[in-house]
Amino acid sequence: MILGEISGGGADARTTLDDILRLNAARRPDAIALIDPPNRAAFTDGEPRCLTYAQADRMVSAIAERLRGIGLPADSVVATHFANTSESILALLGIMRAGMIAAPMPMLWRRADCVAALSRIGTKALMTCARVGGADHASLAMQVAAEIFPIRHVCGFGASLPEGLVSFDDLFDQVASGAGAPFAPNLRGNPALHVAAITFDMTPDGIVPVARSHAELLAGGLSALAESRLASDSTVLSSLPAASFAGIALTLLPWLLSGGTLRLHQPFDAAAFVAQLREQPCDLAILPGSLVARLADAELFRPHGPKSILAFWRAPERLALSAPIRMPDVDQIDVAVFGEIGLCAMRRADGQPAPIPSGKIRVPGAAIVADIARTSAGTIGFGGPMAPHHPFPPHAVKSTDSYFKASDDGVVDTGYPCRPEPETGGLVVTGPPAGLVSVGGYRFSMRDVQDVVAQADKDASVAALPDIFAGHRLAGDSKDRAAIRHTLAAIGLNPLIMRAFRERNAPSSATSPTGWHEGFRSSR
Repeated sequence: MILGEISGGGADARTTLDDILRLNAARRPDAIALIDPPNRAAFTDGEPRCLTYAQADRMVSAIAERLRGIGLPADSVVATHFANTSESILALLGIMRAGMIAAPMPMLWRRADCVAALSRIGTKALMTCARVGGADHASLAMQVAAEIFPIRHVCGFGASLPEGLVSFDDLFDQVASGAGAPFAPNLRGNPALHVAAITFDMTPDGIVPVARSHAELLAGGLSALAESRLASDSTVLSSLPAASFAGIALTLLPWLLSGGTLRLHQPFDAAAFVAQLREQPCDLAILPGSLVARLADAELFRPHGPKSILAFWRAPERLALSAPIRMPDVDQIDVAVFGEIGLCAMRRADGQPAPIPSGKIRVPGAAIVADIARTSAGTIGFGGPMAPHHPFPPHAVKSTDSYFKASDDGVVDTGYPCRPEPETGGLVVTGPPAGLVSVGGYRFSMRDVQDVVAQADKDASVAALPDIFAGHRLAGDSKDRAAIRHTLAAIGLNPLIMRAFRERNAPSSATSPTGWHEGFRSSR
């Protein structure tokens, strides 16, 4: 496994994500690295792609060289906005190889969120795909660039891209022909401490960018990898897009560190998921925690189920209330995700969820990756190498805008209230951060949602209701539901907010007949 060839996740770490990809390409050039969802044509342009490590490595170099070629210097912030396809992974790694900073955005973000986030971080370029489902992502990218002056380049993959958008599709043809030379950025100092990515957290005051170094991303990945006990050259099937700290740590890192094959799943299509399980045995499946019990009850893991399941909980307060999962032949690992601040992986015993461990989190053969404690406010606090430590951009501390803050001792308050678990000494999350709700993996400031709804229609109202699968669901009331949906769409809001005002006699999209998670169904 590549893990034995890299340095750990502590302050002395010197390994970047790009280093790990290069090691894999040198070790197994002809092995399959990336496989697209088989139903790709149903939600975005192009036929499913399948790339070897050599091809993926050349494509990453080609993207890096193209980005440098259009005039972007090192440390430029390049935003990405993709479906869960191979391009999303290759673009992220290509930006990092170019010595730039990747800023992946969630799939369901529309103009309002994109502009609010990217205008904060000095974004210089935006990479996207032609469409995701019925959403025209290429046109959306052009609209966002028109509102943010520093964005000078909009690039994309897919057919029929609008004029002014730089197509990167030709790079696949170059790679297929064997063209492309290695590309190596010249990063000063310790490259592992270089900012690799910016993800976006939601606070009661709005969207806040969170800067992440290679070392911090690696610490998150090592935490999950240690609990999953993933073997070398494993096959990983992931339904979690690499558009957040958890997405990068749980999708990219287990794949890269095991040196195996990453099969992507566009969340969430039951038929496609079952087809993927049957097509190729899967060592590790990465799935929404709230769906695992339903999938198990429906026997969709039989007879071709994964050896292990990494169940991520973006509403970790739901974890302690989750039902036992009886799959004796499948290792079950829960991952509590605390926004963009940190994550913690815990193996289930006898199908029962475990509490959050308190104290220093170590992984075999590596340094401490996190230090978790209950704060004086009674909330989960994160410290250690996994926790983010620096505001971004640096001048944010002198502005009136909200920005990410860490305490003097490096502990970050997640805002999640918790209680001690007497028997184990662990911690149990008891609720979400004040003022925030989680809907299908997307966090919202209820104050902001209520304010924008009131501006669209002074007589309208919206509330967050508990939901066993999605954490919460939004329910709205208005005399003219069609009109308020039209107004909210014109503002450019997340479709999950607009769906709160669907017609009363329309079937709810919160769950399908089999109970799929709203946030994942709606991304199609």
